[in-house]
Amino acid sequence: MLISTKGRYSLRVMIDLAEHQAEGYIPLKTVAERQEISEKYLESIIKLLVKKRFLAGLRGKGGGYRLTRTPEQYTVYSILELTEESLSPVSCLEDGAAPCPRMAECRTLPLWQGLDQVIRDYLEGITLADLMHREGDWSEYVI
Repeated sequence: MLISTKGRYSLRVMIDLAEHQAEGYIPLKTVAERQEISEKYLESIIKLLVKKRFLAGLRGKGGGYRLTRTPEQYTVYSILELTEESLSPVSCLEDGAAPCPRMAECRTLPLWQGLDQVIRDYLEGITLADLMHREGDWSEYVI
């Protein structure tokens, strides 16, 4: 699994907006400057996040974007799931994948299913609030 630039940037944008939520609606230009992301590229990410109701937008003077929920209510998995085609380690586990004809004899299927569950559990266990207040070593995660 390789997280795309779009996925990484969506997390950065969401964290930025979470950290500045007390300021109300934040202009796209402000987020782009703080995160050093092209405003044009950021538009496509924001559009998706608004469409899926992760963000609310307001046009005009005093407009911009803000979270629709508290930072504790957004998991890393839910954000990446929007921007990535798949978070599955193998194609046969992707949503909507055709059943593999070798599934009954596949010796590695349980391995991939287990890895898929570990990835999901790990990313579901981290919220925007956790990323905002990151302390300690993330490598201390115990399965």
